[in-house]
Amino acid sequence: MYRHRGKSRMLTHNLKLASLLSFVAGIVNVSGLFAVQRLTTNVTGHFAFFADEMAQKNVTHAIVYLLFIASFLLGAFCSNLLIEVVSKVNERFINSIPVGIEILIFIFIAFLQPATISAKADLIACLLLFAMGLQNALVTSLSNAIVRTTHLTGLFTDLGIELSQLIFYKTEEEQKKLTSSIKLRTTIIFFFFFGGVVGGYGYLVTGIKILLLAAVILISALIYDSLKLKIVTIKRKYLR
Repeated sequence: MYRHRGKSRMLTHNLKLASLLSFVAGIVNVSGLFAVQRLTTNVTGHFAFFADEMAQKNVTHAIVYLLFIASFLLGAFCSNLLIEVVSKVNERFINSIPVGIEILIFIFIAFLQPATISAKADLIACLLLFAMGLQNALVTSLSNAIVRTTHLTGLFTDLGIELSQLIFYKTEEEQKKLTSSIKLRTTIIFFFFFGGVVGGYGYLVTGIKILLLAAVILISALIYDSLKLKIVTIKRKYLR
């Protein structure tokens, strides 16, 4: 799931990655909104809020929205920086370190008291946006910019374009390529919505501890990849 990068990735790899991480993003999106009343998976809305606050000359509030945007950007920067640095030392860990940081952020926030979360809402939002920046940059790098999991605006735009292209592109190769792309985009959209429903319901039941589910999913994916790599290594060893 995480091990294949760029041209070595197949549709099945991207589908697994898309379903897993978009589900996690959906959980974070809704539970973060419920917990701190802030957008915590993308920055599009924060640009609008920033402009609104600046227009009203509320500079202090505007700076907060700027910090949200910067947190997502910093997460993306750190993710790729870690990938590049670690790849020169041991390629086996290039993906697990950004994911590990994301997991630690989720676990840390999940065990905070509700009063602390309420008092430090802006800081919590920054941490979640940083985690989503990490995730989005990682999945973008892994999939060669094919998969994005933390927001849907671009996905719906691309999906609309590709659905219209089905009418005009008639060759078997074109239809196959479009069908694969549409399948990937609808998978991301579905699991993002599904994650949002689970995150919303889970928050009503367990509060911010629903983030532990997101952490468990990411940990399970790392374990899955590690076991799969060991199995492949053993098979290659004994089939020689």
